[in-house]
Amino acid sequence: MSALELSLRDLQLELDPGSGNIRWAQTNPKHPRNWTTARKLWDIGLITLLEVYTTAISTSGSAAARYAQEKLGIGVTLAQFLFVSTYLLGQGIGGIVFPPYSESFGRKNLYITSTVLYSCFCALIGAVDSPAATIVGRLVTGLLSAIPTSIITGSIEDMFNAKARIWMMLSYIGAANLGVVMGPVMSSYITLALGWNWIFYIAAIGTAVISVLLLSIRESRPSLLLVREVDALRKQTGMKSLQAVNPDSVPDWKAFVTVDLFRPVRLLFTEPIVFAVSAMSGTAMAIIYLFTEALPHIYEDMGINKEQSSLPFLAIGFGFILNIPGRILDHRTANVQCKNNRSLPPEYKLRGLAFAAPALAAALWWFAWTIPPDITGVHWSVSVIALLGVGYGRNELAIVLTGYIADSYLLYSASAFAAYALMRSILSATFPLFAPVMFQSLGANVAVSVLAATMTVLSIVPILFQRHGKAIRERSKFAQYSLKIYKETTVEKDGTC
Repeated sequence: MSALELSLRDLQLELDPGSGNIRWAQTNPKHPRNWTTARKLWDIGLITLLEVYTTAISTSGSAAARYAQEKLGIGVTLAQFLFVSTYLLGQGIGGIVFPPYSESFGRKNLYITSTVLYSCFCALIGAVDSPAATIVGRLVTGLLSAIPTSIITGSIEDMFNAKARIWMMLSYIGAANLGVVMGPVMSSYITLALGWNWIFYIAAIGTAVISVLLLSIRESRPSLLLVREVDALRKQTGMKSLQAVNPDSVPDWKAFVTVDLFRPVRLLFTEPIVFAVSAMSGTAMAIIYLFTEALPHIYEDMGINKEQSSLPFLAIGFGFILNIPGRILDHRTANVQCKNNRSLPPEYKLRGLAFAAPALAAALWWFAWTIPPDITGVHWSVSVIALLGVGYGRNELAIVLTGYIADSYLLYSASAFAAYALMRSILSATFPLFAPVMFQSLGANVAVSVLAATMTVLSIVPILFQRHGKAIRERSKFAQYSLKIYKETTVEKDGTC
């Protein structure tokens, strides 16, 4: 046995028969898929905590806008733009830049640095009462919030196989959903008790603590870790020509900007799967952001006080419970396929949408016609029940469609998800701006009916992809290349078991 073969065995690496480059051995404990369960859960848990916190600060924007507009001397629409739309537009821009950067240069440092800066700019928003400070602070914090929002799916794909991702995606979406509903409720009580500035002081304190905790996570990008292992192998053997199997290798910054940085935009406008998924899920999420502006007014018209008018958002959060049976079914099916040595196609995950998409549309129709002004005498709890369905449908779309993207684009799921996040951010930034005019001119009943009709039309998307998704993937050069590279770099036989 040669010195190279001995070194490869010691480091649990192997030669790729096709390229002659170095790749992971399946049992290598340094590959993120082979880390201990405790290590994986700790790392993902901290990143998810960051996502919950930044999402809550995102949806706190509408409450801050309502209370800050008089002090800042601005109108309703401008206040919504400063506190809500600016944040989400920043998130959309960050979602384009950071995922491809994380795929080429790693994820850990991004998580830590962004959280420290997020804390600083939240403090700026709270301390300086001016539109200029608000727009700068919200734009930058929105930009930085794209790091957990867009990269966490890539981190999950780094560490967990397809079967485990069923539960990890459920946990991540559930946690993000918690942040969505916490924001309006938390911010209403904080602003009434302490003033709107304290939303951002508390955000600064919380993210400062999280940034310290994030020092304990590990880098999870397998290609980057493999490059480090091969560097050690070169030093050990003296063979300078050894190279790692590294699909993320970038020769220089010009190549990174021209190729990797524009990958999410290219995916959005050239991949039918990415565009359709982004439009559907983005619209559902934008409706939630629109509700952060509209719901308090609707329930105040029902006689509920300002503090409690945001509490119906909790029903959207509780709707998450209805998503659990679907994941149990997914997990059981994955176990059966594993025992039969078969992997599940990505289109399998779309089955839940055949029910969830119409359920979301139906819940919006229900809500539209159980609220004032056209409907009176109906108890507020009837409309709150409809919000459970809104929460279930929105969550199912997010869980299923992000899982579908992860399974379709594999190693480049973070870039595909960045395209998805860009569309979601643009729609979510736009909807709250026209909400006041829309609800005032049409009335709450007709305005929500327009949203319900939109989701009714979009319900056809999962049916089309169930029937034609495989053929579309097979015609996609990007999806096929991603699958090829995945098979060369994975430590699992089929990525499922």
